[in-house]
Amino acid sequence: MDLRRLETLLAVADEAHFGRAAERLFLAKATVTEHVKQLEQDFGTPLLDRSPVRLTPAGHRLARHARALLAAAEVARADVAEAASSEPGTLRVGVMGHGSAELTPATVQAFRMAHPEIDLRVVPLDFTEHVSALLEHRVDVAFVRPAPEDERVEIDVLTTERRIVVVPARWELADAPEVELADVLDLPFIRLPERTPRQFSDYLYFTAARGGEAPRRGRDDAVTPHEVLATAAAGRGAGSALESFERFYPWPGTRCVPVADAPWEHSVLVSRSGDLGPQVRAFRTVATGLARELGPGLRLSPA
Repeated sequence: MDLRRLETLLAVADEAHFGRAAERLFLAKATVTEHVKQLEQDFGTPLLDRSPVRLTPAGHRLARHARALLAAAEVARADVAEAASSEPGTLRVGVMGHGSAELTPATVQAFRMAHPEIDLRVVPLDFTEHVSALLEHRVDVAFVRPAPEDERVEIDVLTTERRIVVVPARWELADAPEVELADVLDLPFIRLPERTPRQFSDYLYFTAARGGEAPRRGRDDAVTPHEVLATAAAGRGAGSALESFERFYPWPGTRCVPVADAPWEHSVLVSRSGDLGPQVRAFRTVATGLARELGPGLRLSPA
């Protein structure tokens, strides 16, 4: 039984008028009329006389039950809301690679200290899960890069860093203090699976700088930082990342070289648009607060 139709029936009975009931419920008059007709079809009997508008004997009986059902539903909503606010629950935090540098473990630790009652679980994400893990409700928030262009998610920018390329140590440009985009666009980059979001592959391959053309690809696939590093160490391809990547992934046989003229890029915390859950809001508050406090100390933003 649709509670909205019962609410409509009671409004028409109280107002003794379909139009006034529609105004009260912020519905179109046609919708109010349809609700009543559907109830009458469900019960197989007239529930309202139309002229004047008033409940029939069957309508009076249904109205008594309707008021009790709507009151019970309201009690149930309040009870569930109270339980939800009092239960500790679980917060699943997705992390792509090293997330937002030092801010990621700092945020996780600070949140756990502030909310020990909440079971925070860290979920590793690969390159193909740029936003999918969040939208599929496998995580509640996620540290990713670059910032997604998707109206289904909300974004908190946490770091802004310069770009680097990850290359085999034996390649000639590995010893350069820095390189330019023109030096790296023809490198054989690691291959990404077809399911990788276009925005992430464009980021990794510097697609904007190559005018939208596809990059030269190496022989190995990679969906995690470790696979990128293993490929580079074997001399089979290059990758790209944010500057903080080098601090988190020292790897024998590889070098991280800054790309001087590449646009700086963000790492972000993403959550589902419209998610007003208290745990998500609390985590976002902790993350953005720490970003303001620690960001300058980490030297992540351009001067």
